[in-house]
Amino acid sequence: MPVQRISRGFKDISLSFDPHPVTKDLPIIKNESAIIRSVRNLVQTVPTERVFNSSLGSEITQSLFEFVDFGTAAIIREQIITSIKSYEPRVTGLIVEVKPEPDSNTFTVDIAFDILGQETPAQQFTFILEATR
Repeated sequence: MPVQRISRGFKDISLSFDPHPVTKDLPIIKNESAIIRSVRNLVQTVPTERVFNSSLGSEITQSLFEFVDFGTAAIIREQIITSIKSYEPRVTGLIVEVKPEPDSNTFTVDIAFDILGQETPAQQFTFILEATR
């Protein structure tokens, strides 16, 4: 029987790099917020963008220039699932929905997951993918 990891607290620095107004320290994001930020960054990172781990990320940017339809949405969904399962071991029970929005040339992405080893409610967030040049 495999050993299940028991998660402790997670911390990360905010990518805004805006210092705290009083302490002048970089703001810290914790626990669920840190993992949500990690998952979103993973999805929006292009492979070869990270110098020391060139395979990290997902291939969704190439699919954003295709037709905005359910076929492309299915491809994007599989790419997101593959990248999260490959690079984010703290996430379990992953559910990804990608909805095409042809009128605005975007995809709405809903991601829901549980944090492995923590007694927190399921985490869910939504963001929009659009092709930018």
